[in-house]
Amino acid sequence: MTQATDPDVLDPQTKRALTALITGGVAAVLDTTIVTIAIHTLASELNTTVAVIQWVSTGYLLALAVAIPLVGWAQARFGGKRLWMLALVIFVLGSILCSLAWDAPSLIGFRVVQGFGAGMIFPLMQTLAMQASAGKALGKIAATVSLPIAVGPILGPVLGGFILNWLNWRWLFLVNVPIVAVGLILAWRALPDDRPGRGVARPRLDVVGFVLLTPALVGILLGLSNVHGDGGFGRTDVYPPVLLGVALLVGFIVWAWRRGDAALIDIHLLATRPVGVASVILFVTGACMYGAMLLLPLYWQSLRGFDVLGAAFLLIPQGVGSLLSRTIAGSLTDRFGARWIAVVGFLVVGLSTVPFAFAGADTDQWWLAAVLLVRGLGLGAVLIPTMTVAYVDLDREAMPHASMITRISQQLGGSFGVAIVAVVLQGAVVSAPGGLAGGFAAAFWWTIGFAGFAAAISLLLPVPRAAHRRG
Repeated sequence: MTQATDPDVLDPQTKRALTALITGGVAAVLDTTIVTIAIHTLASELNTTVAVIQWVSTGYLLALAVAIPLVGWAQARFGGKRLWMLALVIFVLGSILCSLAWDAPSLIGFRVVQGFGAGMIFPLMQTLAMQASAGKALGKIAATVSLPIAVGPILGPVLGGFILNWLNWRWLFLVNVPIVAVGLILAWRALPDDRPGRGVARPRLDVVGFVLLTPALVGILLGLSNVHGDGGFGRTDVYPPVLLGVALLVGFIVWAWRRGDAALIDIHLLATRPVGVASVILFVTGACMYGAMLLLPLYWQSLRGFDVLGAAFLLIPQGVGSLLSRTIAGSLTDRFGARWIAVVGFLVVGLSTVPFAFAGADTDQWWLAAVLLVRGLGLGAVLIPTMTVAYVDLDREAMPHASMITRISQQLGGSFGVAIVAVVLQGAVVSAPGGLAGGFAAAFWWTIGFAGFAAAISLLLPVPRAAHRRG
């Protein structure tokens, strides 16, 4: 019996490496959720408009998109440990500079530095964790390494609310410093030195691929981020950058297909069923998750009259549910495969969002809090199997490319989902008989549709040849 469970047991070195990665990852996720609730405060403190200060988030997002495609090449050239520590240093340097910002343009510029560091942190965290496991217990690894994603939405808004109420806004960024300091110490001690040895050929940067892919992602994300304004998808600052981005993305795909594994990102992995299906599911998952992340706080604040901190507390049950289900989902994925875990998870997410499509200004908030707990259980169950399946049977060199592909898919899906629900909400508020409540109902139905679509696609996930390789 002991031998049968050995494949799922993580050795102490792997556990220490995961602890180091989680510590660094928490800072980046916390920063994203903390700053989101501070937009109006930052606009007031820096004597500017909300439209200008929104670039604090937009600039961060675009820098993230620039950094992600570089991770595979940089890791192969310099080693994962050195790149991870460099990413943390860039991120914390950006955090310190943000705390010293004297006006809106300086803060936006320093957020770009932060975003570049975070853009390396997110995919590298997945890659190093999967490589540390050497293909063992991928579900447990995915559940562990995605812990910051679950903790961030719980702690971020609450911590941000406390800082804004009792401290200076500059502490929104300084709070990252001690976390990253601990993360750097742990990384230095726990992560293996994987620098390429002497005489080993180091890959050259695919400059053409970078020049094609980077502006492609920036154009698409920038255009979609402007959809929330009047005019929706018809705005002149929406469709030109999106169309240009799509054209460049097609050009990159053609170029990368010809280059094979010498490309900036090896898109041949998309032709494999695990990576291809996982990428599509993560795109839809991003739309479902980030669309709801926009709607839920707005519902509590605009329709129910709660302040930012009150809305943050009401969203805690969803984060708690996600935390509770992650470990179980990881173990079940290792045992039974990803397909049915993901299908059930998406169905739970969709069904538990239905009450919000019927909710009004007087719907019992404790009932909705209970619904959010169930929704969180579903969310925790969908990410783990989808992330896991993308790495099945991949060799060590291919893992960074799988991380970049899945991360970009989720990022693009998130921006697409936010754009869709923003347009639906805005249009339905004007035309729907129920006014604001009708607008929220229409937008929530879209997120329910995303979840249902993802459940259907999850049926295409490969079934493992065996739940375990038993010795």
